[in-house]
Amino acid sequence: MLNQQLVYLVQTETTVGFLSQNSEALALSKQRNKTQAFIRCVDSLNTLKEFTRVPKKFKNKLRRSKRITFIYPNGEALRVVKDEKHLKFLKKIKWAYSSSANLTCKSFEENYAKKKADIIVEDSRGFFESKPSLMIKINSKKSRKLR
Repeated sequence: MLNQQLVYLVQTETTVGFLSQNSEALALSKQRNKTQAFIRCVDSLNTLKEFTRVPKKFKNKLRRSKRITFIYPNGEALRVVKDEKHLKFLKKIKWAYSSSANLTCKSFEENYAKKKADIIVEDSRGFFESKPSLMIKINSKKSRKLR
């Protein structure tokens, strides 16, 4: 079991990220406002159900989605991780708040990220930046693409 209070530097399916179950520690690493919400990455649909209810209309879309963060009617931003290597890490803690490993509104700098993380988890891919996940806000009737 991983320490839930620490901030981990991990290659996610989209970019290099800080992950932690402690949102305050994550906000401190990012040097951003503690009240600003984070995306929560989960290891499965069962874990997702612990945090929100998926509107019936979007259940199939959610099951088939890759690299999509959904913002649910309760205001939670959740992404079910399907990338094998990222999932291998996430399975150990079931869920984690996630944010890109950079200063807010800045690009990735490896030295900064390694300095701010408590634990560095580097897999065979190394660290790389890619396109961020798609963000879709949903309610019981409609969806709206935010990013």
